[in-house]
This record gives sequence, structure tokens and C-alpha cells, in this order.
Amino acid sequence: MRESNVVHISAPVTVVGDIHGQFYDLIELMRIGGYSPHTNYLFLGDYVDRGLFSVETISLLTCLKLRYPDRVQLIRGNHESRAVTQTYGFYVECLKKYGSPTVWTAFTDMFDYLTLSVVIDNRIFCVHGGLSPSIHTLDQIKIIDRFREIPHEGPMADLVWSDPDPGKEEFAISPRGAGYTFGSQVVKKFLQMNDMQHILRAHQLCMEGYSVLFDDELSTVWSAPNYCYRCGNNASILEVGPNGQRHFNVFEAAPENERDGPLQIQNQEAREVSYFL
Repeated sequence: MRESNVVHISAPVTVVGDIHGQFYDLIELMRIGGYSPHTNYLFLGDYVDRGLFSVETISLLTCLKLRYPDRVQLIRGNHESRAVTQTYGFYVECLKKYGSPTVWTAFTDMFDYLTLSVVIDNRIFCVHGGLSPSIHTLDQIKIIDRFREIPHEGPMADLVWSDPDPGKEEFAISPRGAGYTFGSQVVKKFLQMNDMQHILRAHQLCMEGYSVLFDDELSTVWSAPNYCYRCGNNASILEVGPNGQRHFNVFEAAPENERDGPLQIQNQEAREVSYFL
């Protein structure tokens, strides 16, 4: 609760995109990027749903945040939501592992307290989804009431749901049904207004593990390799250096997935769990 809606941190820091319950891949990215507290981490949200180990994933991240609160930052994603997790797997996983929704309730209550954004060295703005037509300055983010379920619309929803569109310049209706798409001029104006250089976000699958748009003014980081154990994509983590330099460290799915992933999927399908479809 003590954290602002805009948390300010200093580099070096390693930025992580969506994980979606792929616990083995979370461990793999830490093997590559370094373990806490020796590496500072910024996680951009979407810790649960779709993968097989949402409980283990969010449990580890919560423990790391509690143990190293200044070295581990957790941003809220659109899946850190009661409504979304009831549809895409976390709720069902908790029921099957614990026999009741008690664990799900505890974690989704905690999600209400996660920050909405992070700023690295006053020059890199980090958020799960993207920008909002209602938000022009960081001060407008700071006054959002975040201690609640993510609403269907409004600036809080936009921050976790919106996506960049390289074919547009301004805001447009999002095909997701929440948030907006936004283009190059929106990004340029936001960076100029807030005296920043770059936007880092997650939220969208990138087959190469990352993407860079708008003349290097916005990057997407994706950290769930072979998404849902079937997409065949790479993943990445982004290392931000003390002078603002950025390096994408690309990696493939953890070898443990080869051993346990297919069996786990078969077991889930046998129990008529449909959230991978």
C-alpha cells in the first residue's frame, strides 16, 4: 500500500514481460538474468492464467517482493483481475489444487495493491499495456484509485489493456474490447510531455521475444516462451543499464517443460479444463 501508482527506480534493472503461469520458464529467465537479490527485477504483469503453474509463479514472485521490496517490482497486468482469472485458468487451478477458492481470493485481493507503473531513472516509462487518452502526465496516473478490481473502462483499464499500433498515429478503438490502440504521435506526445525517452510494456505475444516500434520510442517485452506450451515463440528479458542502454536477452522454453509440460496438459485436458483452447 505504501507504493505510489508511479514507482521510481534506478538502473541497472532487468525487465520481464508476461509469464502467465509458466513457472519453469520463470526459473529459466532467472538462471539467465541472475537471481535475486543480485539482479534487480521489474515484472510488467500477467503472472497468472493460461499456464499450468499460476499458483507457484505468483507465490514465488510474492515471496521475492516481500523479501527484497526495493529490488523486485511488480506491476499489475490485465490478468491480475478477479473477472479475467475466473475465465482464463487461475481460479480453476486454485480450486483443483486446494479444493476451495480461498487461495484465489487471497491473491486477487493482493492484486488490488500492485502498482500501475514504474519509471526507470526518470527516462523510461514502464507499464503493462499502454497509454490512455485520459492520461497526459504522470501526475494523472498518481491520483488513480487503484485499490480495486480493474474496471471495464477508464484510465486504469487503459494502462493494463491498451496496445501500440504501428499503422496508426493516434488513439483508436481496441479489438480487445477494452483499452485502446495508440500510434506514433501518441507516444511522441507522452514522452515529450513527461520529459522521457522510452516506453517499456508487455501484454502482446512477440514471436521473437520482443519488438521495438516508433523509431525506438517503445518496446514490448514478452517472457513466456512457447506460449501455452504450443506457440513456438521465443521469449526475452530486457536488461536496462545505468546509462539507459537496453539489451534484449532472448531465450527458449525451459527444458523442464519437455518433461512435464505434455503430461500436465494431458492431465488438465482429462479433467475437462478448457482454458488452453
